[in-house]
Parts: sequence; structure tokens; C-alpha cells
Amino acid sequence: MHKVEDLKIWRKSIELTKAVYILVTDLPSDEKFGLTSQIKRSAISIPSNIAEGAGRNSQKEFKHFLSIANGSAYELQTQLILLIELNLIAKEKIQPVIDVCIEIQKMNYSFQQKLEPQC
Repeated sequence: MHKVEDLKIWRKSIELTKAVYILVTDLPSDEKFGLTSQIKRSAISIPSNIAEGAGRNSQKEFKHFLSIANGSAYELQTQLILLIELNLIAKEKIQPVIDVCIEIQKMNYSFQQKLEPQC
């Protein structure tokens, strides 16, 4: 088991989620139950799965939840790109959030590799 508050990847994903929540306030109200809702769910899923995995009893289980978190990070990245493609928010405003999302993906991959010998 890991203390979730000590995990850099978890803290970074909390910051990402906060940035996403701020970003989507600029979306049109008719997207409230469409992309906005889906984007928020994807963002929340990242730190939530990291936390759930950290609380599990084995490194193998932890790695499984890191994998789920990584899938959510890729899902979020896709949705953020769609915001650009649909001209809903300017690329300049979204790109920094996408960059953090990609950084978390890389951190997640590296963390999983470190857990590999123990699984």
C-alpha cells in the first residue's frame, strides 16, 4: 500500500482535474450534459483510480488501477482535442492542459515500469 498524498502522480492529477474544471466553465451551456460532463468524469477518474490502486493490497492490483487511470488520461486528452477541433475553446487555452495530461501519461507509464518487477 502507498500513501496517496505522497505520490507525485496523484498530486499532479489533482491539479489537472482542477484545471479541467476551470477550463470547461467556458463551454456553452448546451454542452453541460455532453462533452462537459464526459470531460469532468474522465479527469476525476485519473486521481480516483490512482488513489484506489494505492489502497489495494498488492502491487499487481495497484498497477491495474494505474492502467485504468492511464486510459482515462488518454480519454481526457482526446476530449480536449475535440474541444479544439469543434472550435469550442481556443487551442492556446487548452494546450497547457493537454501538456499536463501527456506528462501524467508519461509519469504513469514510468511508475508502472517501476512496479513491474514486483508484480
